[in-house]
Amino acid sequence: MSAATGWQPQHLVGRVGDKLVGVMPLYLKNHSYGEYVFDWNWAEAYEQAGGRYYPKLQGGIPFSPVPGPRLLLAADTSHEFRQTLIHAAESICKDLSASSVHVPFPSETDWQAFGEAGWIQRLGLQFHWHNHDYKTFDDFLATLASRKRKHIRKEREAARDSGVEFVHVTGSDLAADHWDAFYRFYLNTSDRKWGQAYLPREFFTLLGERIPERILLVLGRRNGRWVCGALNLIGDDCLYGRNWGSDEDIKFLHFEACYYQAIDFAIDRRLKRVEAGAQGPHKLARGYLPVPTYSAHFIRDENLRNPVAQFVKRERKIIERQIAELAAESPYRHSDS
Repeated sequence: MSAATGWQPQHLVGRVGDKLVGVMPLYLKNHSYGEYVFDWNWAEAYEQAGGRYYPKLQGGIPFSPVPGPRLLLAADTSHEFRQTLIHAAESICKDLSASSVHVPFPSETDWQAFGEAGWIQRLGLQFHWHNHDYKTFDDFLATLASRKRKHIRKEREAARDSGVEFVHVTGSDLAADHWDAFYRFYLNTSDRKWGQAYLPREFFTLLGERIPERILLVLGRRNGRWVCGALNLIGDDCLYGRNWGSDEDIKFLHFEACYYQAIDFAIDRRLKRVEAGAQGPHKLARGYLPVPTYSAHFIRDENLRNPVAQFVKRERKIIERQIAELAAESPYRHSDS
C-alpha cells in the first residue's frame, strides 16, 4: 500500500520517553476502495452539497474485513491510553485537512472506546462458522437439521460429480503457476463484479513470499487444468476467506471451494472459526451463523456528521433485527454459536 495507490501510511505511534506504548494503524486515502464498510453514499452526498470528502483517514487493514484490535497497547499500558490515541487521531485528521476518520472492524472493546470518545458507532453483519471440536466434516453435518444436512451433501456430491478435484496448497508448496491461475480467477471476478482489478499480479507473489505459511489456496482442477480457486489466510485459531474466482460456471462450485473446503481445512487444523468475509446470507444454510461486526467514524463537519449519525442509528436497528431473524433460522438442530 502506498500513496500511489491511494493508501498513504499515517500510522499513529504513542511513546512515553523511548518506550513504545501504543499504535493505531492509519492511512490517508483519496478513495473508498478495499474497506468493506461502505461510505460511498456519504462521500457523494457531502460533495454534492459542496463539501470535500477526500482525503479521509482509514484506521483499518487494507482489503481485510477481519475483526480485531485497532488500538494496540503495550501490555502494561493503562486502558485510558486508548482515549489518548483516539484524540490524537482526531488531531491528525484536522492537521491533514481530512474530512473524517473511519475505523472498520475494531474489537468490541475498541468500539466501545470510540463510542465513549463521541465517535459514531456503526453495526455490521458477517457469517462465521464455529468448530466445536469436530473430528470430521460428518461430525459437523450431524449437528444440522436433517433437511439442511441432506442439502449440503447434495451440493458437495454435485461439485464432485462435475469432475473438479480440489487441492489445498500452502507454505513452500505455493508456486508461480498456482498464483498465475488464481490471478486469472481474481481478474474474472473483478470483471464481473467491480469492472476493475485493484490488486496487481505482483501482490500475490509477495504474499506468497513473505507469509507462505499463512496462505491457503484452495484450487480446483478438471482435466488437468485449474478451473477455480479461493484464497484464504490462516490465523492462529481462525481461517479467513478472502478472494474467489473461476473460469467455468459450474453449479455449487463456489460453495464447495469457499465454504466446505474451508471447513474441511479448519477441522483438520483444529482451527476454531472460519470467517468467510463480508456479506452473504446464503452462508447461513451452509452452517455459517450471523455475528455482529463494528465500525467507528469521526466526522469533522457537523453538517455531515449529524445526518450520518441519524442514518447509522436507523441502520443499527435494522441490522440488529436482521441478526435476530437470521439466528432464528439457524440450520443447527440445537443452539450452536
